[in-house]
Amino acid sequence: MRHNVLGSVPPGLRRRGQLASHPIRPMKFKQHLARFVLLALVLISVNATQVVPASKERSLPAIATREQFDSLAVTYDPNTPYALPHALFVIDRKDNNRIYYVNTKRYAFHKDFVNGTYLSLERGRVFFENNYLKPNRRFIMGTVAYQTPVKRWTFEFWEGDLIPADQIKLTYDILNKTFFTALAFKPNSTRQDEVSAPLAGLQRVSQSEISQEQEYQALNIAKGLGRIHVIPKLDDHVEIGFNEIIVLNEVPIQLPPVAGIITSLPSTPLSHINLLAKGRGIPNAYIKNAQELFRQYDGWWVNFETKRESYSVKRADTDELRAYQKRMAERLDIMKPRYDLSEKRLLDLTQQHRAMSIAYGGKSANLGEVANAHLPGIDVPAGFTIPFYYYDAFLKENNFDDALYELLNDQKFVHDPAYRRQRLTEMRERLQNGKFNAQLRTRVLQRLEKSFAGQGLFVRSSSNSEDLPNFSGAGLYSTVPNARGADQILEGIKKVWASLWNFEAYEARERAGVDHMKIFMAVLIQKGVNSESSGVMITTDPFDKDNKGAIYISAKRGLGSKVVEGPKVAEQVIYSPRANATRVLTRSAEDSLLTFDEHGGLKEIPITGERAVLTDNVIRRLVQAALGIKRVFGNREQDIEWAYMNGQLYIVQSRPFIAGG
Repeated sequence: MRHNVLGSVPPGLRRRGQLASHPIRPMKFKQHLARFVLLALVLISVNATQVVPASKERSLPAIATREQFDSLAVTYDPNTPYALPHALFVIDRKDNNRIYYVNTKRYAFHKDFVNGTYLSLERGRVFFENNYLKPNRRFIMGTVAYQTPVKRWTFEFWEGDLIPADQIKLTYDILNKTFFTALAFKPNSTRQDEVSAPLAGLQRVSQSEISQEQEYQALNIAKGLGRIHVIPKLDDHVEIGFNEIIVLNEVPIQLPPVAGIITSLPSTPLSHINLLAKGRGIPNAYIKNAQELFRQYDGWWVNFETKRESYSVKRADTDELRAYQKRMAERLDIMKPRYDLSEKRLLDLTQQHRAMSIAYGGKSANLGEVANAHLPGIDVPAGFTIPFYYYDAFLKENNFDDALYELLNDQKFVHDPAYRRQRLTEMRERLQNGKFNAQLRTRVLQRLEKSFAGQGLFVRSSSNSEDLPNFSGAGLYSTVPNARGADQILEGIKKVWASLWNFEAYEARERAGVDHMKIFMAVLIQKGVNSESSGVMITTDPFDKDNKGAIYISAKRGLGSKVVEGPKVAEQVIYSPRANATRVLTRSAEDSLLTFDEHGGLKEIPITGERAVLTDNVIRRLVQAALGIKRVFGNREQDIEWAYMNGQLYIVQSRPFIAGG
């Protein structure tokens, strides 16, 4: 456990509205929160390949020759004795065990192929759990490779794949029937080794056979500067900094961004972690007895370089550290959130424009921009916004500022993820129980009585983290739906303020290097639409980047709470302007819908009758709305939330679309 910066930041110096006294801020991660990285759990990396013209085929049903394999494959460490040509494969158990040898030059990851060919539209955690952890999975996904040192063909799975023994044997049989030469199984974990050992007739090749007792292997040739961190055992209580060169006994299943990786035990170059290291351009090596060899450097800032036949490690000098600090300061400037705490007006959406996001947050200001564009055929539900000023005042009036400063400088909070989760839960409870300013209460209730008496309202988050480059705030903060009456609405405002300190929100900001004390929360109070159908649309195809000009639409009947992440499949369609036609990807599998409860909040009711959600006419109206909103925001791709009721189309959010966000 250690500080992840050159020097610790004294308590009280990371105050909101002030620069930290030190230009390097730590980036902490909880190991299991790195699961989002597992969207890319495949054994391949574009950055590790030679440049070869890609085959036009998306996949092949069989590989009859080495030439066919080469037309799909990429090579790790080309033109070296360690060259590793390899290609992905996918077996669809739902389609009579049909095999796809994937054009790996075109699809870098299994999920890219599965999504890009619309075999499945599952993404994120759902895709990961269903196809890597559960035994009754639809897809078997692995890699075929030629092991140059031992001159043998093998197939393998991601080291964290919990594939059962019968599916290993099934894969072995299918591959050896459809590949031009014999393939052996290469286990990539102790578990895979144990479950495959009893399988009759299964030829195997181990990593130790391939490594042949090497004492050193450069898994990625690069130079890096960072702090050496020797980790005897990696678990949920070990925090890893982005500026650390970590020394481990063996390659872990998952790992946040770091400055370098050293392992004491050999591993396959196609390990997910090794491929991430190559993609990130950081030094990565297997060094026998590394834990003992590097213990003398533990805690030092060093220059570490991996070469083909050897490595070098040298303590960093003062000039190098100063240059590093300068680079980090420039990097953090890019993610510096903007805010204006002087704005006190409770403005209607129609009084807001996107430039006002520094006081009213991205969600509210962008909606104001859409409302003021007066696009034909759409409506933005009326609402007003409580600006950042009042969140800041709420903290100060309740002395929560000091509690937050103390929390962020508590070294156990900084370095122990389990403790951090507990403390953030406690902090949200304190915020929820904080005293609401009497003057603000009067102003809010007057606005409600004047414009929204008796109506169900949505109390929505709108922060200044939504305008940052390559950072999506989607799903991080809370919304209170169908709040009715003064008490529910005022409590809803405090809940939204408190959600700034959701564990997932904190971790996402920390990974991106965003200063927590410079993020503020505005609250949008908006007329609720008890929609017949609702959903999300994206002004591009999120599954296939080559499908130019397409519009993706996801829809459910009723209110679209968690329309994308929900447990049942939504209706999903792709509109193609080239064909002027809509392709149905999935029909809704929902057996219930959400609607307003007369006492506030939502209730769930069963669905009966036709499952189709969208008509062709509604789809075309949605497409026109999406294209219009995209033009409003300078043709930048948008992620848009919509609702439909009594023939009227409503827009309730538009944010920049960030792939993977």
